[in-house]
Amino acid sequence: MSIVDNKKAFHDYFIEERFEAGMALEGWEVKSIRAGRAQLKEAYVIVRKNEVFLFGAHISPLPTASTHISPDPVRTRKLLLKKEEIKRLIGKVERSGYTMVPLNLHYLRGRVKCEIGLAKGKKQHDKRDTERQRDVQREIDSAMKQNRR
Repeated sequence: MSIVDNKKAFHDYFIEERFEAGMALEGWEVKSIRAGRAQLKEAYVIVRKNEVFLFGAHISPLPTASTHISPDPVRTRKLLLKKEEIKRLIGKVERSGYTMVPLNLHYLRGRVKCEIGLAKGKKQHDKRDTERQRDVQREIDSAMKQNRR
């Protein structure tokens, strides 16, 4: 079940490969995510010292869940992946010119997971082509729907 999607990632990048990562979260963050107060619009993923981190993800604190601490809504959060996956990501990012973007947050067996996409940037003409193809598909779908009636 998806919590929040990063629609901007699909607009700005070609997603080539997807990985699912766990997240090291604090209690107030889990409560806020369950309440739907998370945002991935400006977030990105980087590798530091063979560990993967999520930067810029905004999780707004709930006023009732975070009374005894001072929460930081955009703190750096560690992503949990297997060593082989991290090595593969590092190789692709450093050699091939790929970047890593968070695609969505979702639940898996009651735990919050982050889906990471290995992506290449789109040029402006690629974005226009994608928009044009989406419009054409929308017109085809509406014409098919009218023919059924």
